Amino acid sequence: MNESTNQATHTPQTMHVRKAVFPAAGLGTRFLPATKAQPKEMLPLVDKPLIQYVMEEAVASGMQSVAIVTGRGKYAIEDHFDVSYELENVLAERGKDQELEQIRRISNMIDVSYVRQKKALGLGHAIRMARDVIGSEAFAVMLGDDIIDAKVPCLKQMISVFETLQSSIIATCAVPDADVSHYGIIRGYPIDGYEGRVYRIEDVVEKPSQDDAPSNLAIIGRYILTPEIFDAIDRTAPGSGGEIQVTDAIRILLEQQPVYAYMFEGTRYDAGDKFGFLKATVEFALKRDDLGGDFREYLRSLVL
Repeated sequence: MNESTNQATHTPQTMHVRKAVFPAAGLGTRFLPATKAQPKEMLPLVDKPLIQYVMEEAVASGMQSVAIVTGRGKYAIEDHFDVSYELENVLAERGKDQELEQIRRISNMIDVSYVRQKKALGLGHAIRMARDVIGSEAFAVMLGDDIIDAKVPCLKQMISVFETLQSSIIATCAVPDADVSHYGIIRGYPIDGYEGRVYRIEDVVEKPSQDDAPSNLAIIGRYILTPEIFDAIDRTAPGSGGEIQVTDAIRILLEQQPVYAYMFEGTRYDAGDKFGFLKATVEFALKRDDLGGDFREYLRSLVL
C-alpha cells in the first residue's frame, strides 16, 4: 500500500526543527557498578563521553539549543559542557594548545539548558518535563543509548524528510526477529517518493513477543515530534512501574495526525548494552587516524 508524498499537513504554518531534548535522568543500571557514581551518559567511547557524540550530531544537524533532562547524580554532565577556567588556564600555561581548543569547543558547542526530573518515570515523562523550554515548536528527541555513525547525521536526514512531511518522524531500522521483544516496533507501510525508507505508521507496539510483533522495524532513539505530543503525553496512562511510555503517547497522537518512521542511512550501535558498547568502542577506535593502525595490529596479534 502506498500514498503520495503530497500529504495534507495538520498545520498551515511551516514548522522547523531548532531545539532538541536529551533525556538523561535514567539510572544506567545495565552498567553497574560503573554507573553507581557517574552518569551512564558520561561513559567514554574511546576518549569522548557518549553524550558528546549525540551533542555533536545535534550541532551538525543544525540544532540551536538542547534541553538536557537530568536527575540526581548527573552533575558531571553539566560540568562537562560548562566552562572550566582552571583547566583552561593549566592547559594554556603548559602550551597544550590542541587540548585547550578541544576543551573550549565543548563548552561553546551549543546553547544548553537543564531540566530536573526528580524521579525517572519513563521517556514520555522526561519529554514532558521539557515542555516549557520547547514551547509550541516541533523538536527533536535524542537518546544517548543509540550512537549512529553516518556520513550525513541521522537527525539531519530526518529533518530533511520533516521539512516536506511536516509530521512527527521516528527513526527506525530492521532488527533480527529474535530481538523484537527489546524494542518498540512499528506497523506501517512505505509511502511513495522515498525509496522505501519512509513508512506511514499505523501502530506502535512496545516490546512485543516475536509471535506478536507486527514487523521487525524497531524504534531507534531519534525522534522529531510535533508540539501536540505534549497533550498526548498528558493523556497517556502510566504503565509498568508508573512510567509513561512515549510509544503509548505516539499511539494517541496517531489518532489526530500522521506519524512516520524513517529508515536512516548509517550504522547504529546500542551503547546502552554492554556488548553494543564494546562493539562501538572497537569500531570507533579502528576508524581513528591516531589509533586505528596500532589498534588493528594489536587485534591481529590476539589469539582468539
